[in-house]
Amino acid sequence: MSHHTTRARSASRVLASDPSRSGPDSVRAAKPQEHSANGLARQFRCDTFSRPEFNTHVAGRRFFRSMLGILVSFVTLVPASAELKSSVLTIAGTGEQAATGDGGPGRTAAVAEPYGVEIGPDGALYICEIASSRIRRLDRRTRVIETVLSASPPGEPADDKDAGFSIKQPYEVRFDPEGHLFYVDMPNHVVCRFDRQTRKVSVVAGTLGEKGFAGDGGPADKAKFNKPHSICFDGNDGLLVCDIGNHRIRRVDLKTGRISTFAGTGERGSTPDGAPLTGTPLNGPRALDFDGDHTLVLALREGNTIYTIDLREKTLRHVAGTGEKGYTGDGGPAKEAKLAGPKGVAFGNNGVIYFADTESHTVRLINLTSGLIHTIIGDGKRGDGPDGLERHSRNCRLARPHGICVDKKDFVYVGDSENHKVRQYFPAF
Repeated sequence: MSHHTTRARSASRVLASDPSRSGPDSVRAAKPQEHSANGLARQFRCDTFSRPEFNTHVAGRRFFRSMLGILVSFVTLVPASAELKSSVLTIAGTGEQAATGDGGPGRTAAVAEPYGVEIGPDGALYICEIASSRIRRLDRRTRVIETVLSASPPGEPADDKDAGFSIKQPYEVRFDPEGHLFYVDMPNHVVCRFDRQTRKVSVVAGTLGEKGFAGDGGPADKAKFNKPHSICFDGNDGLLVCDIGNHRIRRVDLKTGRISTFAGTGERGSTPDGAPLTGTPLNGPRALDFDGDHTLVLALREGNTIYTIDLREKTLRHVAGTGEKGYTGDGGPAKEAKLAGPKGVAFGNNGVIYFADTESHTVRLINLTSGLIHTIIGDGKRGDGPDGLERHSRNCRLARPHGICVDKKDFVYVGDSENHKVRQYFPAF
């Protein structure tokens, strides 16, 4: 769930602050030191020549003669072309499928199959755990984790942190402009709203526990979905829902409470580049994100492709994937690359789209300006790391990553689902 610096973002991506550089991970945010001879000379000039005993011509000559050998040796040992590596850290999860550790550091807490991840209006990271039926909050400043919402048995009162509503599998979470939390519960076939003041849950769209396709034109809370998966706000009082089993995107008008089909025909089929939203099939619409202006990004899981949607022109634009399943094309045109079941997408800064290429166990990016595709995490093989600031992010293997979001500094957060961990990607500055 990200973020053009020159345009306003939607409420689903708003940050009250940017604490991502704090804590033990802040070493990546530090500006790299300048290692050239000229840089060292400037440093010594500031630190040393301001002292009175060095403000003479003779002292200056002696100083530079004594430093010459050191500078030459240093430049020889540290070439100017030294590469800065992107890296990955685990910020939540031990690898155990459990829900433990509330009130302590995320790194020592167990998380259970994390899917959707999202930065809330308070700057914290919210994590959907489908195997423990809960949504958790990781404070990005303190790194402390806690449960925000979890399932409570039918007929039993919820405690202060629960909402008295049985969650099965929260797949994705977003926030509206007022800070209320929306989540999609795929096995329950509903989208729900968690009121931040009353801490009560209500159904926004779908009929609890009933699968199907019905309700267009009527009240959203009487409609039926077939495995809703991803949600996002469209910046125009609309909530979009990937209704994957019906091969449609549905739209809930939050002012009127009515639902309609936004895109898709209900049939699997090819999606031509430049096609209109109306009457064009979508093959497994799985994940959505909004850039805060007029563009959506859409991942077609079964179609193994990525599209953008222009909300002004109401058209679909093909940006990545041949439609054939695979893992190829890095460094080349994104449209000629093979993708493997993409299930999470997010806008970054400066015309970049990040996505979780779930079945190749990677996170990849598409540069919309150049049209090229690159892998930023993983090598196409299933695994569990290794991660760490000293290791390159391409060497960190994942296991079926799903959710992904990006903050305004292009730090990427990933639900590494079957490793039961949440990872943070640090780009090479």
